[in-house]
Amino acid sequence: MRILPTCLLLLALAATEAGAKSLIEMGWDEPDPAFMRKHLAQIEAQPFDGLVYHVGGDRGGDAAGLTGAFTWKAWGRRRWSEAELADDLRDLQAIRWTKFRHNFLRVNMTPADIDWFEDYSTVLANLTLAASVAKRAGSKGIVLDPESYEGQPFAYPKQKGKRPFKEVQAQARRRGAEVMRAFEKGYPGLTLFLTLGATHADIQRRGDGIQFDKGKYGLLPAFVEGLVDGASSSATIVDGMEGSYPVRTNAEVENYFKQHEIYADAMKEPSKYRKTVSRGMGLWFDFDWRAKGWNANKPEANYRTPEGLRKALRRALELTDEYVWLYGEKPRWWTSKGGREELPEAYVEAVRDARKGLAP
Repeated sequence: MRILPTCLLLLALAATEAGAKSLIEMGWDEPDPAFMRKHLAQIEAQPFDGLVYHVGGDRGGDAAGLTGAFTWKAWGRRRWSEAELADDLRDLQAIRWTKFRHNFLRVNMTPADIDWFEDYSTVLANLTLAASVAKRAGSKGIVLDPESYEGQPFAYPKQKGKRPFKEVQAQARRRGAEVMRAFEKGYPGLTLFLTLGATHADIQRRGDGIQFDKGKYGLLPAFVEGLVDGASSSATIVDGMEGSYPVRTNAEVENYFKQHEIYADAMKEPSKYRKTVSRGMGLWFDFDWRAKGWNANKPEANYRTPEGLRKALRRALELTDEYVWLYGEKPRWWTSKGGREELPEAYVEAVRDARKGLAP
């Protein structure tokens, strides 16, 4: 693997500091269309440029609870109809956004009960439907979450049969191209936002020695390369870099952006990859709260303090090509009661301050 000289890496990092910067909210307060329509003013009062939402269930309920059936069941054997999403689409089209211009419909790679070599027509039809809904809703595109919540489509040891790794890898790449074309059939030129990109498995390989044929996400790079193969010249694929969730220092933020460059430079066609793939970053601001705790009354005692969030978020926004996303579980930016929950004002101010002076 050829590594960019340090001077070129620094130039690449510096070049990202210009241009539009967008901050996206995603977490356990993920809303459905009915909630967004009802609580639009509450949502747009928060310091973001957009959010991630789900469809296909939970109509009129609280924002909390990620149980949108279509979002969680589209990547499987069940074919969804437009009629099943008609109520959601009606709500989406009725919303008059004034601030949140970068909203994304979430599609998880679940239940993932279908093999790479099986008939993929149902999955592809569902993805075209999802993209079409996002387009008609005026959304920026799709958040595709490859995390293995249910099946393990990217783990070679979990694949059916005894096909050689390179054969399965090539098939995952072919499917990636088909998936991208299916999305663009419903939404030409969309932004496809990956919470986990190819860099995730590559970092594990280089840092932890987990080879692609052994790791949980070893087939993900091939799939992403397929997405790039299938993308039109007007489409964008965002590597959301979920692995950066715990970073706190500027040096850690900068290192993750260097990983983007290292991976891109190792491609057979680096220019094509860079032209299509936008470098992003995710920060989990109540990181690992089950083990580390979350104290809404003493934010200075948390793993990520308000000042720590401000610094890391600021540097991430400076370096990203466009998108940074802020993930949270315990804290809620919006609720059915009309206010935030377990979210100290100091964190809200930290987000606002981190964004000052950056291009909108």
